[in-house]
Amino acid sequence: MISVDEALTHCLALVESLPVEPIPLGQCAGRFMPAPAVASRAQPPFDASAMDGYAVSGTPAAGDSFLVVGEAGAGHQWAGQLQPGQALRIFTGAPLPTGATRVIIQEDVIRTGDQITIKPAADDSTHIRPAGQDFAAGYALGPRRLRPADLALLAAMNHPTVPVTRRPVVALIATGDELVMPGESPGPDQIIASNSFALKSMCEAEGAELRLLPIARDTEASLRTVFALAAGADLIITTGGASVGDHDLVAKVAQGLGLDRKFWKIAMRPGKPLMAGRMGGAALLGLPGNPVSSIVCAHLFVLPMIRKMLGLPAQALAAQPRRAVLAAPVGANGPRTHYMRARLHPGPGLPGITADDRQDSSLLTVLAAADALLIRPIHDPARPAGTEVAYLPI
Repeated sequence: MISVDEALTHCLALVESLPVEPIPLGQCAGRFMPAPAVASRAQPPFDASAMDGYAVSGTPAAGDSFLVVGEAGAGHQWAGQLQPGQALRIFTGAPLPTGATRVIIQEDVIRTGDQITIKPAADDSTHIRPAGQDFAAGYALGPRRLRPADLALLAAMNHPTVPVTRRPVVALIATGDELVMPGESPGPDQIIASNSFALKSMCEAEGAELRLLPIARDTEASLRTVFALAAGADLIITTGGASVGDHDLVAKVAQGLGLDRKFWKIAMRPGKPLMAGRMGGAALLGLPGNPVSSIVCAHLFVLPMIRKMLGLPAQALAAQPRRAVLAAPVGANGPRTHYMRARLHPGPGLPGITADDRQDSSLLTVLAAADALLIRPIHDPARPAGTEVAYLPI
């Protein structure tokens, strides 16, 4: 068995960053932009009014009066030049006229016909947004995964299309005669397939395009047929059938199809029987069949592989452990790193963490109630409450 760190190194070596494709800005939410986008103009591109009011020149004071000589609205610049004693009716976002030094907000003036007078105790702020206040021409954004606010910024930078990394195509294959899809009628010796739905959701949330393939039955012919349906995928994920039982055929069939296996079995729980390699033009991960094992392995190995294919930097590929304090004692750990389902609690400093008493890898209810994986190192001794420990949020 190899360590979790060694397995992750092997998994990441199986994939590379994918090509970049330009797509419309409106379709870019959640996509990864691997190169900076550069602004071709400043924002705002001119000195603009920050309020509705009156633009004036000089250093006006309470009681001063001005003649209103025109009006400017957003998108409608006034063509003249403001002279001393003159005022321009102006609205938020409108270009400031030449000669203006201040915008007096409309609540601070008394207007009579074309004459305004500044009220006592008027706000003395300039209410001017200078050109380039938000960003200058040449400002660069990214690389980054694009959020809604980033799309607004890219639009303001005048980018109608954005080069983003192509979505990795992931093919999911559940295996086993015991499985039926949700909504079907299981026989007395069958269960409902569940792993693929969690894995699909996790991979899509990370930015991948998912293909949920038919369940492969426990025959070599069925496995070969479903593997053929995965053609063109960047990553093939199987669940179940990767162990060494008489009905565990994934490794045998995959090797017959050209699998170059890099490892099998990891010193971790849950998730010991994990297989990885390349088959044809795709990376292949054979995850355990137990649902908790497959989901934990996806957090540790699948998501970092997707992030690498998207082009994220090395330091952003694997989730970094955080620190918490045991709220209840835990027993000694054995010869495999244990990722225990646990719950976090607010604390005065670090959060508290409590491992569930039940850690069987088939228990989805325990996983659904958890928000963390408590990391127990190999041969870690029993730890009392109050011990500082590492965890991964889930």
